[in-house]
Amino acid sequence: MEKKKTNKKFTYILIALVVVGATYGIYKYVHSLSHETTDDAQIEKNMNPIIPRVSGYVTKVYVKDNDFVKKGDTLFVIDNKDYLVKVEEANAALVAAQGNLEVSKADIGGALAGVSVSEANISSAGGNIETAKIRLTRATNDFVRYQNLYKNRSITKQQFEQAEAAKLEAESELKILQQQQRASTYQKSVAASRSNVSNKQAEIAAANIKKAQAVLDAAKLNLNYTIVTASIDGQVSKINIQPGQFIQPGQSLFYIINNTEAWVIANFKETQLSKMVIGQKVSIRVDAYPDYEFKGTITSFSPATGARFSLLPPDNATGNFVKTVQRLPVKITLDQENAPDKVKNLRPGMNVDVDVHLK
Repeated sequence: MEKKKTNKKFTYILIALVVVGATYGIYKYVHSLSHETTDDAQIEKNMNPIIPRVSGYVTKVYVKDNDFVKKGDTLFVIDNKDYLVKVEEANAALVAAQGNLEVSKADIGGALAGVSVSEANISSAGGNIETAKIRLTRATNDFVRYQNLYKNRSITKQQFEQAEAAKLEAESELKILQQQQRASTYQKSVAASRSNVSNKQAEIAAANIKKAQAVLDAAKLNLNYTIVTASIDGQVSKINIQPGQFIQPGQSLFYIINNTEAWVIANFKETQLSKMVIGQKVSIRVDAYPDYEFKGTITSFSPATGARFSLLPPDNATGNFVKTVQRLPVKITLDQENAPDKVKNLRPGMNVDVDVHLK
């Protein structure tokens, strides 16, 4: 019986497929010995949120969706009428506090003048008292002498009465001067107490000035915050505000994307990390620009897997456990040798393929 002829074309195709498959398999195996790859990676850039510091109604918006802005450009303006009033109120409070300080200083001056006058009066009264004591001593001695002479009938009654009157007059004068001295001492203590009170009032007035100045500075700051400007150069995202809209402090309104710096976050499987270290070179292919290969370098590894940073991280201690290979975010910076126009055109969230050169 005659054998069927073998189809030589099929044989050649089968041999070619085997050779190509084997060659590709060998290439991938050899490549895997010195490379780690992943397509679970995206472009990242700094996204600066625009958050107002004061509340109010938007009066004017100066940018549109996707506009390019420079640092310091005005983005939008908040109605500032209420903040102007607060500045005026704070300014008036500062002037009033400064006036209170001047009044307190004047009171201190008056109190110190009173203390000086009282001290002068006390000093004068002290000298007069010493003189009065001398007169009283002389008058007393004369009275005693005249009293003995009167008993002996050596002087007249009129002379004795004159000596007695002189003694009584000296005693009265001494008492008056001592009372004046005590009054001056009391006035001095009152003036000193008033001076202490005035000093305390001056300290309080000075503190009130600082407080009023701080309130004024805060009011001026809030007034300045009604003009919202760009903090960096970049491109704005979709603008979610319009004139007449009321906004609150801390409310994230839109973003400014910094186009000058970009990096890659690649999520490698935990089984791929054994040979990866900081400083290894990386080849990057961006889906949007397949014909250009970006160069990068590994700069850091995440301290935990991506699942641990999720809102509800998995808890393997409850329920049925199924082992799942985890992924660890790896940061890859783009090298300076990359074309600046290409880097500028990268957008956060773009998908990329990453090839880490292990050797």
